[in-house]
Amino acid sequence: YKMAGDSRFPDVDTDGSEKSEEMEIVVNVGGVRQVFYGDNLNQYPETRLAELVNCLSGGYDSIFSLCDDYDPGKREFYFDRDPDAFKCIIDVYYFGEIHMKKGICPICFKNEMEFWKVDLKFLDDCCKAHLSEKKEELEEIARRVQLILDDLGVDASESRWKRCQKCIWKFLEKPESSYPARVIAVLSFLFILISSVVMCVGTIPDLQVVDAEGNRMEHPTLDSIETACIGWFTMEYVLRLISSPNKLHFALSFMNIVDVLAILPFYVSLTLTHLGAKLMELSNVQQAVQALRIMRIARIFKLARHSSGLQTLTYALKRSFKELGLLLMYLAVGIFVFSALGYTMEQSHPETLFKSIPQSFWWAIITMTTVGYGDIYPKTTLGKLNAAISFLCGVIAIALPIHPIINNFVRYYNKQRVLETAAKHELELMELNSAEGKATGSRTELDDLSREGKEGPFYSSRIKVSHSDTFIHLLSEEKHYRTRLQSCK
Repeated sequence: YKMAGDSRFPDVDTDGSEKSEEMEIVVNVGGVRQVFYGDNLNQYPETRLAELVNCLSGGYDSIFSLCDDYDPGKREFYFDRDPDAFKCIIDVYYFGEIHMKKGICPICFKNEMEFWKVDLKFLDDCCKAHLSEKKEELEEIARRVQLILDDLGVDASESRWKRCQKCIWKFLEKPESSYPARVIAVLSFLFILISSVVMCVGTIPDLQVVDAEGNRMEHPTLDSIETACIGWFTMEYVLRLISSPNKLHFALSFMNIVDVLAILPFYVSLTLTHLGAKLMELSNVQQAVQALRIMRIARIFKLARHSSGLQTLTYALKRSFKELGLLLMYLAVGIFVFSALGYTMEQSHPETLFKSIPQSFWWAIITMTTVGYGDIYPKTTLGKLNAAISFLCGVIAIALPIHPIINNFVRYYNKQRVLETAAKHELELMELNSAEGKATGSRTELDDLSREGKEGPFYSSRIKVSHSDTFIHLLSEEKHYRTRLQSCK
């Protein structure tokens, strides 16, 4: 580029004689030409397009600081940016708000807005929600990459006990880290199944034995298997607690609370059996022990630790509270209305089974959910007609909110698969770049990246050499704007 005063650029207005409000400029973004007038652009003087109106008086240094190229004959500014995003951004000068077109990457669109110096407050609320969702996805990918890098890195400055803690944590919490860890995960899964089966089989009368007082109790063999399973659960929980990097968060985690509830009844009942007889009557001790043994059903929820499907179902239900609330509201209204109608219509029959409206709630519940046990049923013609309408309304009330709940489950499941694939892809790119940077191998570079990631909220500026479409901006300390050729499809 030539400096101001070059004879090849004679049309630069260095004295500013032309009024900026009446000025007409041409902007060429990725081959798409747009004509703007100064009065429109000056509505938002802090934007890049508004600065173009007044940059001609500053010479070519000022011009080329704002654009990629300039044609003084046509007074046309050239930008190598995404033209589709630009068409959306210029709406702010005409409508005062911006909407993203379908198919544009929200993160890339945000970078385009930053390049054109347009504030995010002009982005419509619906588009902001989409952008926020993508930011959360990138944060989740960055978190997963950070966890994997922490596993790969070994800090020589750490004590032997710290390194041992990390090894135990990986061994028990991350089955994918090694083959022995996978074996331990399978064993833990089998112990959960065996314990659940023993709890059920122990209630079969033919497999129970009679003690000296004539009370039926579990077979000693099943009791021994139960003790072995509890011993495994206890050892597993204690080791995980000791090796946990954040013990308070570990203790308050929902799944770990479930683990405690699955283990605690065994020791409490054992304590009551041996010591409780001295403090209370034997019958009260037996009732307390029986109540605690029922709490053993909590161990079946331990399967969620080893099942991604159960975890996905749990998160999908959390995101479907609104739909579940609508389902319960529909059913509650229907139960109240049809139970009251059923009670009123059945009062004329001498052998009516509808004794009161609260008692009729049970009939309305099993009718609207199409269960129909048959213990309570209408006997009059109007009562039967009311029953037919109630179960038809019940089918509709249940079916309407079910579809959004299923969509939430499928969306969250697919999202988790995409995030997992994206995290692996980023690690492959990092390993490839580190291998190209150093001939000594990729593992040393990954260790360095892991150590650098612990020193701040971002990993390393070296990671930004990746130019894939899944580039994670959170992993770079510097701004990274994609050109039109690098924008997401």
